[in-house]
Amino acid sequence: MMALIAACSPKTPHSTNPAAGSQVVTGSGKCLPDGSDFLRAQLRGAVNADLRWQASELECDGGARPDGSGVRISLSGPLDSAGHRLRLVFGVTARPGENGQTERPTNITLLMEGANKLYATLGDGKCTIDALTQSPLPGADQPATNYRIAARGFCVDPAATLDGRERVYINRFDFATRVQFEPGDLHHADQPT
Repeated sequence: MMALIAACSPKTPHSTNPAAGSQVVTGSGKCLPDGSDFLRAQLRGAVNADLRWQASELECDGGARPDGSGVRISLSGPLDSAGHRLRLVFGVTARPGENGQTERPTNITLLMEGANKLYATLGDGKCTIDALTQSPLPGADQPATNYRIAARGFCVDPAATLDGRERVYINRFDFATRVQFEPGDLHHADQPT
């Protein structure tokens, strides 16, 4: 997990260090072309914050999970007063391009970049997305396909440090952002679950 913190630590205020082959879209409303991207979440516990990030404050990255088990979305906001950046990573059990109002198990990881803090729900049973929309964006470059993804969800258990000593409670969360899928990621998107 500490490697995940290092991999997500920015080298400059508006950059990320993604896994090879992943595209990064950074700040200033560039996550979605129309600037409609956002993240809203209430965090309590070891991190107390009411997140209301809008397009100009967001950095985003996303695509299919490397193991093919769903979609991963990474959203980070502005630096806080101590110079740290909070990043939320959502691992959603849904096929790329799939929509629905049925519950989707979701794993959430919170990284406090610059402070080497990591909190994770460690499993798909603690958080759920109960509304999910994935729509192709016009003018997508080939071979990659850009999608707008919007989700609403909640958690029933906290994200915790690996030793379990610190916890962060996430009541409800909502977001809209852009993800990039490869054509092979989408071949089952139109089939029922």
